[in-house]
Amino acid sequence: MADIKPPFTAESALKKVKAAQNLWNSKDPQRVAQAYTPDTIWRNRNEFMCGREEVIEFLTKKWQKENGYKLRKDLFAFMDNRIAVQFFYEWYEEKENGEKQWYRTYGLEDWTFESSGLMKKRQMSGNDVTITEQERWFKEGVDVDQLQISDKHL
Repeated sequence: MADIKPPFTAESALKKVKAAQNLWNSKDPQRVAQAYTPDTIWRNRNEFMCGREEVIEFLTKKWQKENGYKLRKDLFAFMDNRIAVQFFYEWYEEKENGEKQWYRTYGLEDWTFESSGLMKKRQMSGNDVTITEQERWFKEGVDVDQLQISDKHL
């Protein structure tokens, strides 16, 4: 992902977004953290962190809780060394009775990059919506990039 460097064009910004999507879908905190500067600054909802180690710790906990995680990121806007992203992801929480409660998270991210192509700052705002198994978009075998998302959800 670091090989795509600012200033961004429409093509390079889209490539950066899809590279991030693929990286996050790996659910590998160590790999994901390498796309950020060693002193990266994050705000994820109401949590603040600084540095790769805190990011790794955060992502490890995130993916321990968010089972079945599957993400789609779409380019929203870009300028120079900044990219804005709209995203959707689905995940489930296992209840005490063994049942799965599914959620879809809707959100926006604001990214700022260093000239190296590593992300220096990431700010995320998101909301979780309870969904049923039948309402899921990102079921097994679905290409998240080919799925048509209606205006109701954009």
